[in-house]
Amino acid sequence: MRTYAVHAACIRGVEAFSVTVEVSASGSIPGISIVGMADAAVLDARSRIRCALRSSGFEVPRSSFTVNLAPGDIRKTGSGFDLPIAVAVLALSNQIPLSDLDDCLFVGELGLDGSVCGVKGEVAYQLLARERGLRLISGHSKDHVAIAGVEQRYLDRLDGLREGIERASKTFMNNRSEDEIRLSVLDYSDVIGQEVAKRGITVAATGSLGMLMIGSPGSGKSMLARRMTGILPPISEREQQEALCVHSVMGEPTDMLLAGFRPFRSPHHSISSAGLVGGGRPVRPGEISLAHGGVLFLDELAEFSSQTLQMLRQPLEDGAVRIVRVDGSYSFPAHFQLIAASNPCPCGYLGDREVTCRCSDAAIERYQNKLGGPLADRIDLILNVARPDARLIVQGEEGMGTQEMRGQVERGRAFCTWREQRAAKTGRAVNKTAGSLDAAISEFDLNGEGQDMLLDISHRNHLTGRGIVRLCRIARTIADIDEAEHVSPLHLLEASQLQGRRGNEHM
Repeated sequence: MRTYAVHAACIRGVEAFSVTVEVSASGSIPGISIVGMADAAVLDARSRIRCALRSSGFEVPRSSFTVNLAPGDIRKTGSGFDLPIAVAVLALSNQIPLSDLDDCLFVGELGLDGSVCGVKGEVAYQLLARERGLRLISGHSKDHVAIAGVEQRYLDRLDGLREGIERASKTFMNNRSEDEIRLSVLDYSDVIGQEVAKRGITVAATGSLGMLMIGSPGSGKSMLARRMTGILPPISEREQQEALCVHSVMGEPTDMLLAGFRPFRSPHHSISSAGLVGGGRPVRPGEISLAHGGVLFLDELAEFSSQTLQMLRQPLEDGAVRIVRVDGSYSFPAHFQLIAASNPCPCGYLGDREVTCRCSDAAIERYQNKLGGPLADRIDLILNVARPDARLIVQGEEGMGTQEMRGQVERGRAFCTWREQRAAKTGRAVNKTAGSLDAAISEFDLNGEGQDMLLDISHRNHLTGRGIVRLCRIARTIADIDEAEHVSPLHLLEASQLQGRRGNEHM
C-alpha cells in the first residue's frame, strides 16, 4: 500500500482551516472513495477528477484510491478539493514531478476538460497560506485580490503539471485600475434641494450615528443614502482585510474595497433573517457582515419583518454576530453604520404639499408604530425629507457636493480625536461603560448656557435619560464639526431638530 499527502483547505464561516488530503492506493476494485465528513459537493469530485485526468492525457490508474480529508471530525464543503485530490493521485502514481509540492496549498475546482477553475474564498485561503508559510496554487480568477505577504499562482489546465508545479503555475496580473473605479463614485451635487438632509447626513457620518429618513416617494432618500460612503473616511487596513474576506467567501465584487471605499449594502425588505444576519447550511455571513466597515441601508424600513429587525440589536452593540450550530459556533464581523428610510404612511404622501394622503388614521398609526419598533434605540437622527421644488431641478441648482461634505466629516473626526486624546492626558476620560448618567453627560463638555438649554429642551420634550444622552451625542458631533471645545445652545438646538419627533417616550 502506498500513500501521498498534499496541503488543502476548506472554508468554515469566513475563515479557512487547514485540511490534509491523504491518498492511499491498493490493489482492490478500481475507484475513488472519500472519507472525512465530506458533503455532496466534495463527493462529486470523484467523477470530475476521472474525466479531468482523461481529458488531460493522464492515465487513470486501475487501483482503489482512498482519500482521507483530515481532520476527520469537521465537515468539509465546497468544490475546492478537486485540485488537491487530483494532484495527490498524480503524484502517487508518479505521473508528475514531486518537487515543491510540499510547499504548496492547493485549492481549485476541475472542469471535465481538465481546466482549473477558481473557487470562492480566495482571500481566506491566502490568509491561511500566509499563516502556514505556503504558496497558494489555485485556479484563475478575474477578481483576484492580492494580499501582502502571500505568493499566489494559478493553473490554467491540469496537464501543465507534467512540467512541474514551478513551470506550470502562472502569476496573477492586475485587472482594473483605481482611476476607473473612482469614475463610478456618486456625488452629492446630483441631489438637488436637500441641503438640510445633507447637513444631517454629514452629522451622521461624522459621529457614526444611526439615521432614519422619512419622506414621500421621490424625495431623494435613496439618493442621499447611496452617496454616504463617498464622504466617509477611507476604510482602515484591518477593516478592509476583514471585509475583503467576507466578500471573497460570498463571491461579491471587491473593486471598491480595494480602492479604499467602504461597502454599501441595501437588502430588499423581503430578506430572511439568515440572509440579513447570517446562517444557512453551510453557515454563511449575511448582509450585515457584507456591510462591515461601511453602511447598511434599510429602505422601506416599515416593510421589514419585526423579527428580522430584532436580530440586528446585538450585532449593532457588539460589532460582530455569533451564530451557534450543532457543529460549533461561527463569528462574523459586523461593524456597520445603520441608515434607514421609510414613507410616512402606507400610501407615502402624508404631509405632502401637493398630493393628498388616502390612508385612514388607523392605518397611519399602525404603519408608524412599526417605525418605533426594535431598532428605535439605535436611531439617533430622524430627518423629514420633503420632495424638492421642481423649479430647482429644472434650473439645475447645485448645493453641497461630496468633496465639501467629506471635508466637514474629516474635520469633525479629527477634532474629536484630538479632544479625546487631550482628555486622556488630563485624566478626564470617562468610562463609557459606566452606568452613571452624570458621567455620561459630563464627557460631552457642555458649557453653562448649554446645560441650561439642555434642561429646557428636556422638560419641553419630556426626554428620558436615554433621550438626553442621545441629544448630547448629536450636539457634541455638531460641535466637533465646528471645532468647538464646548457644546453651546446653538449646537443643542440644531441637534434637537435633527433628533426629530419621536412617537414614544422610550425612543
